[in-house]
Amino acid sequence: MPMEKTDTLIVGGGQAGIAMSEHLGKAGVPHLVLEKQRTAEAWRTGRWDSLVANGPAWHDRFPNLEFEGNDPDEFVTKDRLAQYLVDYAAMIKAPIREGVEVLEARRRSGKGGFLVKTSAGEIEARRIVAATGAFQYPVIPSIVPETAGVMQIHSFHYKNPNQLPDGAVMVVGAGSSGAQIADELNRAGRRVFLSVGPHDRPPRRYRGRDFVWWLGVLGLWDIAAPAPGTEHVTISVSGAYGGRTMDFRRLGGEGVILTGLTTGFENGVLRFADNLYKNVAAGDANYNELLNMADAYVERTGLDLPEEPEAREIFPDPDCLTNPLSSLNFAKENVTAIIWATGFRQDFNWLKVDAFDKKGAPIHQRGLSKEPDVYFLGLPWQSRRGSSFLWGVWHDAKYIADQIAIQRSYLQYNGVAAIVPAAAE
Repeated sequence: MPMEKTDTLIVGGGQAGIAMSEHLGKAGVPHLVLEKQRTAEAWRTGRWDSLVANGPAWHDRFPNLEFEGNDPDEFVTKDRLAQYLVDYAAMIKAPIREGVEVLEARRRSGKGGFLVKTSAGEIEARRIVAATGAFQYPVIPSIVPETAGVMQIHSFHYKNPNQLPDGAVMVVGAGSSGAQIADELNRAGRRVFLSVGPHDRPPRRYRGRDFVWWLGVLGLWDIAAPAPGTEHVTISVSGAYGGRTMDFRRLGGEGVILTGLTTGFENGVLRFADNLYKNVAAGDANYNELLNMADAYVERTGLDLPEEPEAREIFPDPDCLTNPLSSLNFAKENVTAIIWATGFRQDFNWLKVDAFDKKGAPIHQRGLSKEPDVYFLGLPWQSRRGSSFLWGVWHDAKYIADQIAIQRSYLQYNGVAAIVPAAAE
């Protein structure tokens, strides 16, 4: 039985893989998409039950398909977003094979292309696009040992308050996931501690426009990728409960006990850095900076957007902010669970090529690897701030597809130069 061959193999059937398939299809590039689980699996099972998109439906989508049946300003549910991706893949007839895991990809020495071993057999591919995205494997820091007697889960595996044992909950990480989960648990009547590190905190809406609109008109979605190692910025924003600015003073006033950055654990006691007020103040500064930029934009363009002075009013400092905890005794405070909202790591161990730095991060320019015929898609700040978002990955995919098409056109050259008639004398 002959081995299956394809020009371009896309590994990953989420938003990045689907976007890549669309552009390769338009360019006439033969390709396959392999997804080890189901299309958009992370949205189906890797999120909590009540999660909604962090951006409104008019914005957080691919350009060629709207969310039918949803209000443009609605923050759609995770299940609706998963179905959207499935529908989009069907619309573009993406050649996705579900339940096929890529185990290893190696260059075929002296033959060009790659030999790819999968759970369903081997495939020869001229090119590989690693579209496994930014959120591959949940990371739990080795701070609290498993013997501490508390339940420990990553935010990726959190579903709802009923999943947790009775007692107080420690949430570590105040980006969008951690802040939203802490808010949900507090509303459910749980006693919640929230460890807050450095973060950006944009307004949900200002002067009648969602913050995604402001980032767009201000050019902030398209700012160039920062220097390597400085790409990650924790952003605390939420579309939950109809969309509301994530304000830590408000959360503190509603009962969430804020703490500084988590630093260590010993003898049943979790310890925190003395940086809570500094972190909250920095988030406030980021919030006010965006308001200032928005005001300047309105003044410059003359848009009829009503002023909103109340947006600069701040909630009173809760006691946990003015008298922050330096430690938390789990037994004394009846802490029975920790939710680690501490991000993810990437794992490209299956890709056996010289395309990574010492930390295992891809070395690339806008997704084009240092290793010929290897491409990456869906990385944070791959080309711009919006690269790991739904609409941003679509534009990055187009760029990569264009580069693949260019390479294919060179290979089609048959070695015979065009005959140029001699100029008349």
